[in-house]
Amino acid sequence: MNQNIALLDHPLIQHKLTLLRDKQTGSKEFREMVSEIAMLMCYEATRDLPLKEVDIETPVALAKAKVISGKKLAFVPILRAGLGMVEGVLQMVPAAKVGHIGLYRDPESLHPVDYYVKLPEDVREREVILLDPMLATGGSAVEAIHVLKRQGVQHIKFMCIIAAPEGMKTLTDAHPDVPVFCAALDNHLNEHGYIVPGLGDAGDRLFGTK
Repeated sequence: MNQNIALLDHPLIQHKLTLLRDKQTGSKEFREMVSEIAMLMCYEATRDLPLKEVDIETPVALAKAKVISGKKLAFVPILRAGLGMVEGVLQMVPAAKVGHIGLYRDPESLHPVDYYVKLPEDVREREVILLDPMLATGGSAVEAIHVLKRQGVQHIKFMCIIAAPEGMKTLTDAHPDVPVFCAALDNHLNEHGYIVPGLGDAGDRLFGTK
């Protein structure tokens, strides 16, 4: 396993992931589960944030305590399914800024094309966590990271809930400098580009569009 890939096997994540996969889970519960899993994954993805010591006064005494220092965070969901993860991560880091990257696949070249990019003005000064529930072929994630790098972002992490081995290889080959946080590495992609066993189309299940 690539040392830049973190598979998060915490029991709470795995339990919620099972509910997420179940085809009987409706859109309301699906949205809640995606948000909750993202929140738990964010806990792990931010484990290496630097701390600094500050002086505070508790109700009892003066004390030295720790706060996060260094670069501030930005979360960037890949539209549209990545939107489902935003609320959960903001529960953990309410002060983070949020950008958006929209991509579609060109029907002729099959390459991803960005149709919408809106990022914080100071994004290059921030550590960016890119969000997408599914890493299937890897094309969208690779292009979204290219978009961030073209904007001058130097510190990027990618967070997905389920990945296919094909997409994981594509991403890590294209951007070996980007750590990947993932809750499950599934078996393969089928002929339609769906992750097996996966959970179907995350966007459709989040927003009830199918």
